[in-house]
Amino acid sequence: MNYASFAKLPAHSIECNTAIPRAGRVRLAALLVLAAATEFLLVAVAAYLAGAIHRSSPDPAKHIPEALLIAALNLLVSIGFRQYSRIQTQPRHVFLWNGASGVFLAFSLFLAALFLLNIAENYSRATATAQAVSVGLAVLCVRTVWFSLLKTVIAAGVIDARRIIVIGDPSHCLSFSARATATGIRTIGSFEFPTTRAHSSFRAHPGAIQVLADVRQLVADCRRLRADDIVIFVSQQDVSPGLTLASALSDLPVDVHVVPAGWIDLMPMSRITQLGNMVTMRIFQSPLTPFNRAVKRAFDIVAAITGLVLTSPVFVIVPLAIKLDSHGPVFFRQTRHGYNNEPIRVLKFRTMAVMEEGNNFRSVTRHDPRVTRLGRFLRRTNFDELPQLFNVLVGDMSLVGPRPHPTAQNELFAELISSFFRRHNVKPGITGWAQVNGYRGDTDTLEKMQRRVEHDLYYIDNWSLLFDLRIVLLTLFSRKVYMNAY
Repeated sequence: MNYASFAKLPAHSIECNTAIPRAGRVRLAALLVLAAATEFLLVAVAAYLAGAIHRSSPDPAKHIPEALLIAALNLLVSIGFRQYSRIQTQPRHVFLWNGASGVFLAFSLFLAALFLLNIAENYSRATATAQAVSVGLAVLCVRTVWFSLLKTVIAAGVIDARRIIVIGDPSHCLSFSARATATGIRTIGSFEFPTTRAHSSFRAHPGAIQVLADVRQLVADCRRLRADDIVIFVSQQDVSPGLTLASALSDLPVDVHVVPAGWIDLMPMSRITQLGNMVTMRIFQSPLTPFNRAVKRAFDIVAAITGLVLTSPVFVIVPLAIKLDSHGPVFFRQTRHGYNNEPIRVLKFRTMAVMEEGNNFRSVTRHDPRVTRLGRFLRRTNFDELPQLFNVLVGDMSLVGPRPHPTAQNELFAELISSFFRRHNVKPGITGWAQVNGYRGDTDTLEKMQRRVEHDLYYIDNWSLLFDLRIVLLTLFSRKVYMNAY
């Protein structure tokens, strides 16, 4: 045979056991059922208490059916949208946002049922609001606790979430299994790629495949292991045999996955989708849908107007102070790259004695003599960025997003860091995920810029309105925002 059953790969990455060990491990499905049951119970309790307290009924027991109905609707929404089953692939804020959206949908269904059954006369809007708020808080609390608990036990190896078999080049199998282990997916077998060939007989059905003995043996070995999933790594020359092998493995009650060899880093961003009446593998997608862009733009407009109103005294005091401190204009405009690499003119309070632009730009360093006395204060407090609220208002920038760099700096690092210009797939922001994590200021080393870009790309790939609100709050109250501000 030309495949190695249970290849000897490092034990920390791949477990290759002929038995099916379950002692000391908990299946993820069991914990998810327990989490859903906990949420059902606490939602029912929250709905009952809110209804009973708000209406002060002499017969509290009559509130039990409506509380159970609300809890049941919330559970059905969670199950219908597979909110718990996707917990391994979702960040915390998405899991919580889905929970809050589920509560809204469940209450919409509940109120519609009351209206259709004509039993809503004793159910006030205040009661519905009290129950919705209490149920929403209960769901967020339960999900926060369970998300942290599941991530902890998965990282500790306590959960046996999925059991997989990997087939292909040993190096690709090893890399994939090491990543899978971190999410509670355990590799129970590893095989090298077997061979298949098309049947050339004229009397065979068109496209018939002759499955060779080693493939039949591989299918038999996989059947004995009783895995949940089988992952096949195919190289360019093995695409056709790989599809044949996948067809042979379809006889097993498992999910069969085909991964192009060397594409592991791209696969997390890939999705099987439809383009017209065709099915394609989408490697990258626009980070924001038209609806999300509209939501983000509405948030930017409201936030920019609010910010300008609240900081209006600053726009009176700071210009006077700049004029008294040094000669030159109050505002500094610099060309930077915006959305889709289009040039924009970014507005700031002037903090330096020079007005550098284009290729003459040099990053500000600690104790930089070009920075004025007032400029140091403005930069340390981030007051110099406030005029960019006008950039947000006109649509050149967003309140939250990757910070725009001077064009000369962008062109320099774009040659050194892959996917650097993907930062510009969204509008640049006054503040961003990199800044609230302390990655701002001087970028005198490649590593500093790489870390900044990594955080910017994480923000782009995980955008949500709640994520924006979190960054705004961290900008206002986190000490990391002021690190390296000089």
